[in-house]
Amino acid sequence: MTSLIHETAIISPKAMLGKNIQVGPYSIIGEKVSIGDNSSIGSHVVITGNTSIGSHNKIYSHNSIGAAPQDKKYKDEDTKLVIGDNNTIREFCTINLGTTQDRGVTRIGNNNWIMAYVHIAHDCDIGNEVIMANNSSLAGHVNVDDYAILGGFTLVHQFCKIGAHIISAVNTVIFKDVPPYLIVSDYGAKPSGINIEGLRRRGFEPNRVNLIKKAYRIIFRDKNTTEEAIQKLRELDQTSVEVGNFINFLKNSHRGIVR
Repeated sequence: MTSLIHETAIISPKAMLGKNIQVGPYSIIGEKVSIGDNSSIGSHVVITGNTSIGSHNKIYSHNSIGAAPQDKKYKDEDTKLVIGDNNTIREFCTINLGTTQDRGVTRIGNNNWIMAYVHIAHDCDIGNEVIMANNSSLAGHVNVDDYAILGGFTLVHQFCKIGAHIISAVNTVIFKDVPPYLIVSDYGAKPSGINIEGLRRRGFEPNRVNLIKKAYRIIFRDKNTTEEAIQKLRELDQTSVEVGNFINFLKNSHRGIVR
C-alpha cells in the first residue's frame, strides 16, 4: 500500500513521512515534523514545530499538534514534542511543544486514547495506556503515569503528578499530586477509595489489591502525616511493588498529595 496524501494537503518537502501514511484534506505538516509508518492524519490537522510522531497513530480531524507553548516566556526556542506509537487522538485536541524552562520536550508514550477537545500543555509527560476523556486538560509540567484515566472535564494544575492506575470522576479539578491506584473526584480532588475495578481488569490478584487497600488506609484514613505514612508503609510490606510505588510517590511529591 502506498501513502495516500490528499491533493489539498500542504506538506513541507523537509518533513519525514514513513510508509503507508494517510493525510486528509487541507492538513498542514511542517518542515521539522516526522511521522512513522502506518499512521493516519485526518482533515484540517496542523502538525508543526519540532514534532516526532511514531508509527500506527490515528489522528482525527481539526487537531493542532506541535504548536508553540501557551507560555509568555517562550521565545521561539527549538523545543520538541515527542509522541510514541499506537495512539489515538480524537478531534479538536491541542498538544504543545516543551519549553526551555523545563525539560524542553512534551512527551506522550504509547497506546494512549486521547478524546476530543483535550489540551496537553508544554512539558507534560504522559506514559502508556492513558485515557484522557473529552475536554480534560493538563496545564504545563504535568506528569501522568501509565494506565491513568482522566474523566471528562478533568483539569490538572501545573506541576502536578498523576499516579498510575488512577481514575478521576467527571469535572474533577486537581491541584495536588494524586498517588497511584486512587479514585479522585470533586473540586480540589478528594480521594474516594481505590480503583478496584480498573485493577481487576488489569489482572491484579486479590492479595495485591488487599495490600493496596491497607496502604490506602494508612495514608488517607489513619490521619498520619506523610512521613508517618511512609514509615508505616515500610512496616506493612517491604517486598510489595504496589506498596513501594506508594512510598516512592510520597517521597517524590513536591506539591503534596490530595487529601
